[in-house]
Amino acid sequence: MSKDKRPAQTREWIRMAKFTLFSVSAGLVEIGAFALLNELLRLPYWLSYLTALVLSVLWNFTLNRRFTFKSAANVPVAMLKVAAYYAVFTPLSTALEHWLTAGLGWNEYLATGVNMALNFITEFLYQRYFVFGRSIDTLEEK
Repeated sequence: MSKDKRPAQTREWIRMAKFTLFSVSAGLVEIGAFALLNELLRLPYWLSYLTALVLSVLWNFTLNRRFTFKSAANVPVAMLKVAAYYAVFTPLSTALEHWLTAGLGWNEYLATGVNMALNFITEFLYQRYFVFGRSIDTLEEK
């Protein structure tokens, strides 16, 4: 159990701040990987997006489990829960990106930014209340 004696509301604000910072770093991983794959390697848009998304998810999950939610939950189970989220989010976001770029003519980076914002909000809620909800602050600090 966590030894943090700060009020619960303060701990939650800190948790949201950490999630935000790690999400920004995951966003940089995603946009960097997307740019590399889309611009330099000229892979198809959907493949560039999907690969970049997977890389950012792995980065974000690892950092948030350890530092934001401080969860000692079973890692494979927690990762399966995150995979379930992305099993829904990925096809929907890929379809949204295709519709925005191919259907409405939006810039690819603007469409990616919209999906990243949607991902940030929904993933925080999903991880906070479903993936790590019962195991928050259970990781023993070294």
